[in-house]
Amino acid sequence: MLWHELTIHTTEEAVEMISNFLHEAGAGGVSIEESGTLNKERDTSYGQWYERPLNDIPEGRAVIKGYFNEETDLNEIQRELEPRIEQLRTFDIDPGSYSFEQRTVDEDEWADAWKQYFKPQRVSERLTIKPTWEDYEPVSAAEQIIELDPGMAFGTGTHPTTSLCLRTLESVIKGGEEVIDVGTGSGILAIGAVKLGAKHVLALDLDPVAVSSAQANTSLNGLEQQITVKESDLLSVLDGNDPSLGVKLPVKIVVANILAEIILLFIEDVYNALEPGGIYIASGIWKNKEQVVEEALTAAGFTIEDKHRDEDWIAFVARKG
Repeated sequence: MLWHELTIHTTEEAVEMISNFLHEAGAGGVSIEESGTLNKERDTSYGQWYERPLNDIPEGRAVIKGYFNEETDLNEIQRELEPRIEQLRTFDIDPGSYSFEQRTVDEDEWADAWKQYFKPQRVSERLTIKPTWEDYEPVSAAEQIIELDPGMAFGTGTHPTTSLCLRTLESVIKGGEEVIDVGTGSGILAIGAVKLGAKHVLALDLDPVAVSSAQANTSLNGLEQQITVKESDLLSVLDGNDPSLGVKLPVKIVVANILAEIILLFIEDVYNALEPGGIYIASGIWKNKEQVVEEALTAAGFTIEDKHRDEDWIAFVARKG
């Protein structure tokens, strides 16, 4: 089968939004490659090793590829994307001097080729992400394995924002907590939370594809009894303590790995979902949004307890007063 490949050269800052635009335009898969320049350090603090050599994408830049079936009019897709990408500037997201390329490829070139680069990766002291098609033996009894099959709709879970969330969850989960994961995607944070000792996680996403992916990965890890996946936003579940949610509101921890622009929209909802002294982990925040997110969290009544950084991304640890 042949697929049309639409390549967008842009900035790392705009990756999340443009990837979402491609999904909304009907892409059957999206791949992302960010800068691998030699002056960009690779995290080896947990013994990570990297199969791929560093690429030559300039620092701060990224290459995003969307794959569309052969009946799709790529020129029409590009015309739809251009004003949406340009509009990102009004939200203080800089796509830079972006450009497009088009070509037609065979399905075998992309559908499974990326899997050869997704290897087991240690992302924290206790957590290792393992693709389902790779063999891996834990190096210690304390190491917890997250089995993951992200599919073509989601990433491998090793993006800095995801790693930040997993490491932050490891620092705050003590055991027995009820957790809400907003924008769960592949379900990796919900799975990680249970592996770290959370009692139950309510994983929410508005995207039905994400819900299916999270449910599948929950099953891969045998955690159907500890993780409830729902197609919903956070506000909808605050209306009452529905027993089917698996958690009783308010909860101890809320985690959201979403763009800063979205985080700013539901800070009060998170505050209401948390018990007094509860923790909000907010990640997916690019460095230029650090101050506005901090001000909004503080204005809502949160106390900023810590910030974790990975490259140009930030995760806040905020406590409800």
